[in-house]
Amino acid sequence: MSFPEVQIGELASPESGAFKIGPFGSSLKKEELVKSGIPVVGIENVLGRNFSPPFRRFITDKKYNDLAQYSVKAGDVLVTTMGTIGRAAVAPANIGTMIIDSHLFRMRLNREKVYPEYLCYGLNGYYGLLQQLEQMSRGAIMDGLNTTILKECTIPLPPLPEQRRIAAILARAERLRRLRRTALHLSENYLQSVFVQMFGDPVTNPMGWDAEELGMKISFLTSGSRGWAKYYAEQGDVFLRIQNIGQGNLLLDDLAHVNAPATAEGRRTRVQPGDLLLSITADLGRTAVIPHGFPTAYINQHLALLRLKDIEPIFVSGYVASPGGQLQIDRLDREGVKSGLNFDDIRGFRIFVPPLPLQQRFAAVAARYERLRTQQREALRQAEHLFDTLLHRAFRGELGPADARAVTAELASAPAAAPAEVSADLVQMGLGLE
Repeated sequence: MSFPEVQIGELASPESGAFKIGPFGSSLKKEELVKSGIPVVGIENVLGRNFSPPFRRFITDKKYNDLAQYSVKAGDVLVTTMGTIGRAAVAPANIGTMIIDSHLFRMRLNREKVYPEYLCYGLNGYYGLLQQLEQMSRGAIMDGLNTTILKECTIPLPPLPEQRRIAAILARAERLRRLRRTALHLSENYLQSVFVQMFGDPVTNPMGWDAEELGMKISFLTSGSRGWAKYYAEQGDVFLRIQNIGQGNLLLDDLAHVNAPATAEGRRTRVQPGDLLLSITADLGRTAVIPHGFPTAYINQHLALLRLKDIEPIFVSGYVASPGGQLQIDRLDREGVKSGLNFDDIRGFRIFVPPLPLQQRFAAVAARYERLRTQQREALRQAEHLFDTLLHRAFRGELGPADARAVTAELASAPAAAPAEVSADLVQMGLGLE
């Protein structure tokens, strides 16, 4: 079923000044701000459907009396007009006294026509509305969001009960997406904790491991070179760039491909399983180890390739990624016009060398950890896709009971976001050291 289209301007509360942009120029001067008092809400507090304290600027009660027309009430929809324009959030029920600044547009709505959360979802992601904003503002002279254009845009408007139902389903899908993100975030530093637990801090070496220069463990060292742009292709061999190297892992969302030349240059820069890749320009010290079964791949000039002997590459990667390893990278960084690492820096990198079986045990933990992270990333991708699909269907009038059941089932199976419970999940996955 399709819903009738209504101009956003028609959804304003009947009271005077219901739709209002914040105070400009002499109405609120920088020197009139104080360290505490009545908060001034800015774009930093409107983060994609989230109204997010804390507040950084305040005015006095006296100044508020002059600017009360810019106040915020529960249920107001606040829209950013600068920065990332068009972000929207609903002011929560427990909001106190506060005003908006000049970079926000306040929409006080007629609650008999529109449910604020429904409109907020539309402003933040309904493609039809975003497309209208782009088309209507094309060629306009504007520093930010033109609020006149926003009021002229239309949005599908079902009856209020249906708006509330749609908003409730989307809220559950959004919560699922948030839980997936949180679980992924909470597991980020787990492997570093395991490294320190097994081997100690590289800075202090409390376990007294023998130390030596990394060059003693390198059998082959090279880097990529310039001039590969002519080999770029839509399909072909993988071409690894600095954006594909994380903190101990490969990032494969943005891969380039090449038809590599059958030359000495091609043979030299072709990776093998077990090779350690190290970023040597820009964001220094990021690492990844090429796994078995990885497709044919080559590196660009911002990466070094280390082929190691008598040491576990994943252990070395963990060492470099540790705070102690990163501190040493910072000290080696050549802070000239071309900041970066050269081969002598890499060979001279100091590393302690625990027994190989212990290194291999760490590598096994790392492999299981990466499998978990892969599962978490895929779960987040699916949650993002589900939310986007439901949002699209909602404003086309296609959101049915099956959609509600699907998101409820997904939410019931999502991992808890509490740190202790995520840690328990890690142990259950076999990552504990017991």
